[in-house]
Amino acid sequence: MDGIYILANDYVYDQLVALLNSIETNISPTMPVCILPYDDHLDKVRSLIAARPQVSLFENHDSIQRWEQFATEAWQSHDRAQKTWRERELPTVYRLAMHRKLCCFDGEFDQFIYFDADTLALGSVAPIFQKLDDYDWVTNDYQYSSDLKYIFDGSQADLLNVFTPETLKNIFCAGWFASKKGVFTDEILRSLLDSLKSGEADLMALWGPDQSLMNYMVLRSQISYYNFASTGTAPGSHWSSSFEQQDHVLYDKGQRLMYLHYMSVATAHFNRLCQGEEAQIPYRDLFLYYRYLNAPESRPQHFKSPDPFTQARSHITRFYQQKMGNLNYRFRKLKQQLNKTQL
Repeated sequence: MDGIYILANDYVYDQLVALLNSIETNISPTMPVCILPYDDHLDKVRSLIAARPQVSLFENHDSIQRWEQFATEAWQSHDRAQKTWRERELPTVYRLAMHRKLCCFDGEFDQFIYFDADTLALGSVAPIFQKLDDYDWVTNDYQYSSDLKYIFDGSQADLLNVFTPETLKNIFCAGWFASKKGVFTDEILRSLLDSLKSGEADLMALWGPDQSLMNYMVLRSQISYYNFASTGTAPGSHWSSSFEQQDHVLYDKGQRLMYLHYMSVATAHFNRLCQGEEAQIPYRDLFLYYRYLNAPESRPQHFKSPDPFTQARSHITRFYQQKMGNLNYRFRKLKQQLNKTQL
């Protein structure tokens, strides 16, 4: 059986409602969906899925414990991460709960697509499931054209001792991917942990730990991999791009987006917006459309201004995000030009 996994809790409730509504509208109203629990704050989530027979809650606690243990062993082998996190008074594994998305490999779906909760589904995923007939891992994002340091920040020499330059072109965003149940066997996982503990853990970047670890797992294990975006013809998916909106979906140069990812846009902005407070969110009306698709009467009609402190913090966050988005865009363009020159 094919299906979709989403990592969520009550804090991302508004985003989860929008995502589920967008899946039902743009993929299928009967598409099976399983919610992976980020933590135990799930009262609103349970109430939400009670009226949706196609949506379930992942409750395999042995699987959750298994993958958290795997992630803990992996990151405890990363001396630099442990030192940095300890100095900042962070937990032994920063954002450990994000690694619960690895429970996908133990779940009920033989083939699956994983969505972060800060996503909207906007188009058919049939091509993704078709590719899974031939590949173990399928993505559709342009992370490969961004700076490698967001995934692996070890020295170039150390990286090339483990990965080929061609392999490093396959880095991906862990907020959206597709794979198969059981693709990481016990033997593969033991081998990966052995390699991590031998010193390879230090290759991984610290501040998106689930993304760094998953990239390491996929690229180091050399399971078969396909990225639609690497063809250079797939539409984008990141909110920082300029897309055309039509009939509540988005288009990139005439191509319909498969999904829109609000990566790095704080959940607090969405929560304040749904409480009737002004919040600057890219494609805001699109998000509100899906959030209140089944309850339009509850959609806020007027938005009050936030308090001065919240306004200042939002301005600083938007400035930083815009600068980083611009820098990443320029870097991708430069890299594409250099690649064409080399060809």
